[in-house]
Amino acid sequence: MTDTTAEYVPPKVWTWNKENGGRFAAINRPIAGPTHDKALPVGKHPFQLYSMATPNGVKVTVMLEELLALGHSGAEYDAWLINIGSGDQFGSDFVAINPNSKIPALMDRSGPTPIRVFESGAILLHLAEKFGEFLPASGPARAETLSWLFWQMGSAPYLGGGFGHFYAYAPTKIEYAIDRFAMEVKRQMDVLDRRLAESEYLGGDAYTIADMAVWPWYGGLAKGLTYGAGEFLQVQDYKHVQRWTDQIGERPAVQRGRKVNAAWGEPANQLHERHDASDFELRTQDKLAPAT
Repeated sequence: MTDTTAEYVPPKVWTWNKENGGRFAAINRPIAGPTHDKALPVGKHPFQLYSMATPNGVKVTVMLEELLALGHSGAEYDAWLINIGSGDQFGSDFVAINPNSKIPALMDRSGPTPIRVFESGAILLHLAEKFGEFLPASGPARAETLSWLFWQMGSAPYLGGGFGHFYAYAPTKIEYAIDRFAMEVKRQMDVLDRRLAESEYLGGDAYTIADMAVWPWYGGLAKGLTYGAGEFLQVQDYKHVQRWTDQIGERPAVQRGRKVNAAWGEPANQLHERHDASDFELRTQDKLAPAT
Protein backbone atom coordinates (compact mmCIF):
# COMPACT_ATOMS: atom_id res chain seq x y z
CA MET A 1 0.00 0.00 0.00
CA THR A 2 1.37 3.37 -0.96
CA ASP A 3 1.59 6.10 1.68
CA THR A 4 -0.75 8.90 0.58
CA THR A 5 -0.12 11.24 3.50
CA ALA A 6 1.54 14.61 3.03
CA GLU A 7 5.31 14.67 3.12
CA TYR A 8 6.60 15.09 6.65
CA VAL A 9 9.23 17.75 7.20
CA PRO A 10 10.98 17.35 10.57
CA PRO A 11 11.07 20.51 12.68
CA LYS A 12 14.37 21.91 13.90
CA VAL A 13 13.59 20.69 17.42
CA TRP A 14 11.50 17.59 18.09
CA THR A 15 8.73 17.88 20.69
CA TRP A 16 6.66 15.13 22.22
CA ASN A 17 3.11 14.87 20.93
CA LYS A 18 1.32 12.59 23.38
CA GLU A 19 -1.55 12.08 20.96
CA ASN A 20 0.70 10.79 18.20
CA GLY A 21 1.76 7.52 19.79
CA GLY A 22 -0.67 5.14 18.13
CA ARG A 23 -1.50 1.95 19.99
CA PHE A 24 1.17 2.53 22.63
CA ALA A 25 0.57 6.21 23.30
CA ALA A 26 -0.42 5.50 26.89
CA ILE A 27 2.91 3.95 27.83
CA ASN A 28 5.53 5.40 25.48
CA ARG A 29 7.34 8.53 26.58
CA PRO A 30 10.70 10.21 25.94
CA ILE A 31 11.93 10.12 29.55
CA ALA A 32 13.01 7.39 31.94
CA GLY A 33 12.25 6.79 35.60
CA PRO A 34 9.16 5.65 37.49
CA THR A 35 5.71 7.09 36.99
CA HIS A 36 4.28 5.78 40.25
CA ASP A 37 5.21 4.09 43.49
CA LYS A 38 4.60 0.37 43.47
CA ALA A 39 6.17 -2.34 45.57
CA LEU A 40 6.96 -5.67 43.94
CA PRO A 41 6.09 -8.97 45.63
CA VAL A 42 8.86 -11.29 46.76
CA GLY A 43 8.38 -15.03 46.96
CA LYS A 44 10.32 -17.80 48.68
CA HIS A 45 12.62 -18.98 45.89
CA PRO A 46 16.21 -17.97 45.04
CA PHE A 47 15.14 -16.17 41.87
CA GLN A 48 12.42 -13.56 41.56
CA LEU A 49 11.40 -12.91 37.98
CA TYR A 50 9.23 -9.96 37.00
CA SER A 51 8.14 -10.45 33.43
CA MET A 52 5.56 -11.12 30.76
CA ALA A 53 5.50 -13.83 28.08
CA THR A 54 6.68 -11.69 25.21
CA PRO A 55 9.59 -13.21 23.27
CA ASN A 56 12.09 -11.55 25.61
CA GLY A 57 10.29 -12.86 28.66
CA VAL A 58 9.98 -16.40 27.28
CA LYS A 59 13.76 -16.63 26.87
CA VAL A 60 14.26 -16.51 30.63
CA THR A 61 11.40 -18.76 31.73
CA VAL A 62 12.57 -21.37 29.23
CA MET A 63 16.08 -21.15 30.66
CA LEU A 64 14.87 -21.55 34.23
CA GLU A 65 12.64 -24.50 33.30
CA GLU A 66 15.53 -26.13 31.42
CA LEU A 67 17.77 -25.77 34.46
CA LEU A 68 15.13 -27.29 36.72
CA ALA A 69 14.69 -30.15 34.24
CA LEU A 70 18.39 -30.92 34.65
CA GLY A 71 17.93 -31.18 38.41
CA HIS A 72 19.23 -27.77 39.47
CA SER A 73 16.92 -27.18 42.43
CA GLY A 74 18.75 -23.92 43.08
CA ALA A 75 17.11 -22.53 39.95
CA GLU A 76 13.66 -22.52 41.55
CA TYR A 77 11.90 -19.27 40.91
CA ASP A 78 8.84 -17.16 41.46
CA ALA A 79 7.54 -15.50 38.30
CA TRP A 80 5.38 -12.42 38.75
CA LEU A 81 3.35 -10.94 35.91
CA ILE A 82 4.27 -7.43 34.82
CA ASN A 83 1.52 -6.09 32.58
CA ILE A 84 3.44 -3.83 30.22
CA GLY A 85 0.25 -2.67 28.52
CA SER A 86 -0.88 -1.19 31.84
CA GLY A 87 2.48 0.41 32.59
CA ASP A 88 3.57 -1.91 35.44
CA GLN A 89 7.14 -1.57 34.17
CA PHE A 90 7.16 2.06 35.31
CA GLY A 91 6.51 1.23 38.96
CA SER A 92 9.19 2.37 41.39
CA ASP A 93 10.36 -1.09 42.50
CA PHE A 94 10.53 -2.37 38.94
CA VAL A 95 12.55 0.62 37.77
CA ALA A 96 14.93 0.00 40.68
CA ILE A 97 15.69 -3.41 39.15
CA ASN A 98 15.63 -2.31 35.52
CA PRO A 99 16.18 1.41 34.96
CA ASN A 100 15.29 0.80 31.30
CA SER A 101 11.70 -0.19 32.27
CA LYS A 102 11.60 -3.29 30.07
CA ILE A 103 10.79 -6.88 30.90
CA PRO A 104 12.25 -9.23 31.96
CA ALA A 105 13.89 -8.20 35.22
CA LEU A 106 15.46 -10.67 37.63
CA MET A 107 16.51 -10.51 41.26
CA ASP A 108 19.03 -13.20 42.17
CA ARG A 109 18.54 -13.73 45.90
CA SER A 110 20.56 -16.94 46.07
CA GLY A 111 23.47 -15.31 47.87
CA PRO A 112 23.96 -13.00 50.84
CA THR A 113 23.51 -9.89 48.70
CA PRO A 114 20.67 -9.70 46.18
CA ILE A 115 21.83 -9.07 42.61
CA ARG A 116 19.70 -7.33 40.01
CA VAL A 117 20.02 -8.49 36.41
CA PHE A 118 18.23 -6.85 33.51
CA GLU A 119 18.22 -7.32 29.73
CA SER A 120 17.25 -10.82 28.65
CA GLY A 121 20.64 -11.68 27.17
CA ALA A 122 22.39 -10.67 30.38
CA ILE A 123 19.99 -12.82 32.40
CA LEU A 124 20.64 -15.86 30.18
CA LEU A 125 24.38 -15.36 30.48
CA HIS A 126 24.15 -14.85 34.27
CA LEU A 127 22.21 -18.09 34.74
CA ALA A 128 24.38 -20.08 32.32
CA GLU A 129 27.55 -19.09 34.15
CA LYS A 130 26.01 -19.57 37.59
CA PHE A 131 24.88 -23.14 36.88
CA GLY A 132 27.47 -24.14 34.28
CA GLU A 133 24.85 -25.14 31.73
CA PHE A 134 23.89 -24.27 28.14
CA LEU A 135 27.10 -22.32 27.48
CA PRO A 136 30.38 -24.01 26.51
CA ALA A 137 33.13 -23.25 29.00
CA SER A 138 35.71 -22.17 26.44
CA GLY A 139 36.93 -22.38 22.89
CA PRO A 140 35.21 -21.97 19.53
CA ALA A 141 31.86 -23.33 20.73
CA ARG A 142 31.64 -20.69 23.45
CA ALA A 143 32.55 -17.93 21.02
CA GLU A 144 29.98 -19.18 18.51
CA THR A 145 27.25 -19.37 21.15
CA LEU A 146 27.93 -15.86 22.42
CA SER A 147 28.09 -14.52 18.88
CA TRP A 148 24.60 -15.83 18.11
CA LEU A 149 23.29 -14.62 21.48
CA PHE A 150 24.44 -11.10 20.73
CA TRP A 151 23.28 -11.41 17.12
CA GLN A 152 19.78 -11.85 18.48
CA MET A 153 20.06 -8.90 20.84
CA GLY A 154 21.10 -6.67 17.97
CA SER A 155 18.79 -8.08 15.30
CA ALA A 156 15.43 -8.50 17.03
CA PRO A 157 14.72 -4.75 17.34
CA TYR A 158 14.50 -4.67 13.53
CA LEU A 159 11.93 -7.47 13.71
CA GLY A 160 9.92 -6.05 16.62
CA GLY A 161 10.28 -2.30 16.81
CA GLY A 162 10.90 -2.07 13.08
CA PHE A 163 8.90 -4.53 11.02
CA GLY A 164 6.36 -5.47 13.68
CA HIS A 165 5.55 -1.90 14.56
CA PHE A 166 5.06 -0.61 11.04
CA TYR A 167 3.37 -3.76 9.69
CA ALA A 168 1.01 -4.47 12.59
CA TYR A 169 0.71 -1.51 14.95
CA ALA A 170 1.41 1.82 13.27
CA PRO A 171 -1.77 3.90 12.77
CA THR A 172 -0.69 4.60 9.18
CA LYS A 173 0.65 1.98 6.76
CA ILE A 174 3.84 3.43 5.31
CA GLU A 175 5.07 1.47 2.30
CA TYR A 176 8.67 2.61 2.62
CA ALA A 177 8.92 1.61 6.29
CA ILE A 178 7.27 -1.79 5.78
CA ASP A 179 9.42 -2.56 2.74
CA ARG A 180 12.59 -1.47 4.53
CA PHE A 181 12.04 -3.68 7.57
CA ALA A 182 10.50 -6.62 5.68
CA MET A 183 13.67 -6.76 3.60
CA GLU A 184 15.81 -6.77 6.73
CA VAL A 185 13.75 -9.44 8.49
CA LYS A 186 13.91 -11.71 5.45
CA ARG A 187 17.66 -11.18 5.33
CA GLN A 188 17.87 -12.18 8.99
CA MET A 189 15.81 -15.30 8.36
CA ASP A 190 18.20 -16.19 5.55
CA VAL A 191 21.15 -15.69 7.90
CA LEU A 192 19.56 -18.17 10.32
CA ASP A 193 18.59 -20.60 7.59
CA ARG A 194 22.12 -20.74 6.24
CA ARG A 195 23.57 -21.31 9.69
CA LEU A 196 21.06 -24.04 10.53
CA ALA A 197 21.74 -25.77 7.21
CA GLU A 198 25.24 -26.51 8.49
CA SER A 199 24.61 -26.88 12.23
CA GLU A 200 21.95 -28.61 14.30
CA TYR A 201 21.81 -25.69 16.72
CA LEU A 202 23.05 -22.14 16.45
CA GLY A 203 26.10 -22.64 18.63
CA GLY A 204 27.01 -26.03 17.16
CA ASP A 205 25.98 -29.55 18.08
CA ALA A 206 24.57 -28.59 21.49
CA TYR A 207 21.45 -26.68 22.50
CA THR A 208 22.51 -23.44 24.21
CA ILE A 209 21.37 -20.06 25.43
CA ALA A 210 21.76 -18.86 21.84
CA ASP A 211 18.85 -21.06 20.79
CA MET A 212 16.82 -19.98 23.83
CA ALA A 213 17.34 -16.35 22.87
CA VAL A 214 16.57 -16.65 19.16
CA TRP A 215 13.72 -19.18 19.23
CA PRO A 216 10.99 -17.07 20.87
CA TRP A 217 11.45 -14.33 18.28
CA TYR A 218 12.29 -16.15 15.06
CA GLY A 219 10.61 -19.45 15.82
CA GLY A 220 7.36 -17.59 16.36
CA LEU A 221 7.91 -15.78 13.08
CA ALA A 222 8.66 -19.06 11.30
CA LYS A 223 5.29 -20.44 12.37
CA GLY A 224 3.36 -17.35 11.34
CA LEU A 225 2.55 -16.48 14.94
CA THR A 226 4.36 -13.15 15.03
CA TYR A 227 2.43 -10.13 13.76
CA GLY A 228 0.32 -12.38 11.51
CA ALA A 229 3.04 -11.97 8.90
CA GLY A 230 3.80 -15.56 7.90
CA GLU A 231 2.30 -15.38 4.43
CA PHE A 232 3.56 -11.84 3.83
CA LEU A 233 7.16 -12.91 4.56
CA GLN A 234 6.82 -16.41 3.06
CA VAL A 235 8.35 -17.93 6.18
CA GLN A 236 7.75 -21.51 5.00
CA ASP A 237 10.64 -21.09 2.58
CA TYR A 238 13.19 -21.17 5.40
CA LYS A 239 13.28 -24.94 5.72
CA HIS A 240 16.17 -25.21 8.15
CA VAL A 241 14.66 -22.60 10.46
CA GLN A 242 11.43 -24.62 10.34
CA ARG A 243 13.27 -27.82 11.32
CA TRP A 244 15.04 -26.09 14.22
CA THR A 245 11.86 -24.35 15.38
CA ASP A 246 9.96 -27.63 15.56
CA GLN A 247 12.84 -29.39 17.31
CA ILE A 248 13.07 -26.83 20.08
CA GLY A 249 9.31 -26.50 20.41
CA GLU A 250 9.08 -30.19 21.29
CA ARG A 251 11.19 -29.76 24.44
CA PRO A 252 8.99 -30.09 27.57
CA ALA A 253 10.84 -27.28 29.35
CA VAL A 254 10.21 -24.98 26.41
CA GLN A 255 6.53 -25.87 26.43
CA ARG A 256 6.35 -25.03 30.13
CA GLY A 257 8.43 -21.88 29.85
CA ARG A 258 6.30 -20.29 27.19
CA LYS A 259 3.22 -20.55 29.45
CA VAL A 260 4.75 -18.63 32.33
CA ASN A 261 3.51 -15.03 32.63
CA ALA A 262 1.37 -15.51 29.52
CA ALA A 263 -1.74 -13.32 29.67
CA TRP A 264 -3.28 -14.05 26.25
CA GLY A 265 -4.09 -17.04 24.10
CA GLU A 266 -5.75 -20.26 25.15
CA PRO A 267 -6.49 -20.28 28.92
CA ALA A 268 -4.72 -23.65 29.28
CA ASN A 269 -1.52 -21.99 28.06
CA GLN A 270 -1.69 -19.07 30.47
CA LEU A 271 0.09 -19.35 33.81
CA HIS A 272 -0.02 -15.78 35.07
CA GLU A 273 2.26 -16.50 38.04
CA ARG A 274 4.56 -19.42 38.64
CA HIS A 275 5.64 -20.37 42.16
CA ASP A 276 5.85 -24.17 42.01
CA ALA A 277 6.16 -26.87 39.37
CA SER A 278 2.64 -28.03 40.24
CA ASP A 279 1.27 -24.68 39.04
CA PHE A 280 1.40 -25.94 35.45
CA GLU A 281 -1.18 -28.57 36.36
CA LEU A 282 -3.20 -26.63 38.91
CA ARG A 283 -3.09 -22.90 38.22
CA THR A 284 -3.38 -22.24 34.50
CA GLN A 285 -6.24 -19.95 33.61
CA ASP A 286 -8.52 -22.76 32.45
CA LYS A 287 -8.29 -24.15 36.00
CA LEU A 288 -8.82 -20.78 37.68
CA ALA A 289 -11.44 -19.25 35.41
CA PRO A 290 -14.84 -19.08 37.08
CA ALA A 291 -17.46 -21.49 35.83
CA THR A 292 -20.01 -20.02 33.44
